[in-house]
Amino acid sequence: MSRKCQITGVTKQYGHNVSHANNKTNRVFNSNLQTKRFWVPELKKFIKIKVTTSAIRSIDKIGLMAMLKKHGVSLKSVSPKSRAA
Repeated sequence: MSRKCQITGVTKQYGHNVSHANNKTNRVFNSNLQTKRFWVPELKKFIKIKVTTSAIRSIDKIGLMAMLKKHGVSLKSVSPKSRAA
């Protein structure tokens, strides 16, 4: 799988390391992705989602379904196993 949050779509960003002499070299800022299990009461089972840590905090605060609705993502697109059930 790619390094992309399945809910928010956050990916890596590009920038520069800047030395004291103001020399610039290319670098990559990777997003803080974690694989997390979330309980979905509608399906009565856990689903595994690769999300950023900021998305995990938002899910804990407003709930998984509200977060999916906010970002316009369906539950089926996030969890491939839910399509088979």
